[in-house]
Amino acid sequence: MKRLLAMLLLPMALAATAQEAPGEQPSALQMVGEARLKFLFWSVYDSRLYTADGDYQAGERPVRLDIQYLINIDSDDLVARTASEWEAQQRRHERQDQWLQALASLWPDVSESDTISLEIQEDNRAVFYRNGELLGSLDDPDFGQYFLDIWLSPQTTRPELRAKLLGLR
Repeated sequence: MKRLLAMLLLPMALAATAQEAPGEQPSALQMVGEARLKFLFWSVYDSRLYTADGDYQAGERPVRLDIQYLINIDSDDLVARTASEWEAQQRRHERQDQWLQALASLWPDVSESDTISLEIQEDNRAVFYRNGELLGSLDDPDFGQYFLDIWLSPQTTRPELRAKLLGLR
């Protein structure tokens, strides 16, 4: 059942290049919106979107998405879900397979109450945190928005979650 749940989840991925910088924390930003993902009877995660002014515009930097997991999920399931979400949105990038391979080698298992954060910085560097501690980054300028669009693209598989994250509901 856990595997089925995980396959139905929207993922949060780790970085392809770990850059250990003790003390680096996510930026202080204002919340745009928040949403809870539920599947059948289970609450899966709570998500929150942040920007500098509390209003999201595609391409705006910095931007951060926090996902606090409410169940345990294996890393392989998160990476597989990333791929299936891109496929469901009919998105294809020339480096997508490389990104997925990097995520597969770096993604940790997620425990209940862990928060994984993706922050896309002004230079388009995608930086990942687990419970506020730096995990690493992916410096490919295309990756951050491509990944964030799993939740924020109009083609998302979860339009109600998107609307709440964008503060529309």
